[in-house]
Amino acid sequence: MSETIAFKPESLAQVHKIIARYPEGRQKSALLPVLHLAQKEFGGWLDVPVMDYVAGLLSIKPIEVYEVATFYTMFNMKPVGKYVLEVCRTGPCMVCGSEKILDHIRTKLNIKDGETTEDGMFTLKPAECLGACGYAPMLQLGKFFHENLTIEKVDEILDLCRQGQLALD
Repeated sequence: MSETIAFKPESLAQVHKIIARYPEGRQKSALLPVLHLAQKEFGGWLDVPVMDYVAGLLSIKPIEVYEVATFYTMFNMKPVGKYVLEVCRTGPCMVCGSEKILDHIRTKLNIKDGETTEDGMFTLKPAECLGACGYAPMLQLGKFFHENLTIEKVDEILDLCRQGQLALD
């Protein structure tokens, strides 16, 4: 991370547009979308200086940013791989085999929960309810859900990622 942290001009314009949606004195309401922009622009994770920068832009205390960023699993507090595999592990997914899916990914990629592969390609991130209970087990990869998972489907997803053929946005 560089010494000076600043959004690119086009991103900063977007931040100001987001802040303008809310009444004066309520700029904290812009925190979630601004954190998403920050995570995307500053390497896929939120380092403390980045969160401090966001706090300054929103005229709130840094602790208010830390509380939100550490609460939601969609924000990364350390560097992650190009592909973040968020596997749901709550009730319906567990009943339908998500633990088997998690074990397979752990073994195949030789990583534990929260770790990133040595090549920086994959991070495994068990998640709490991703809201697709009827399609369990499932995982989220970028903005996309991959549902009704089997070991074979997981292997296909990993292969497509390695080939750069799977979209994240």
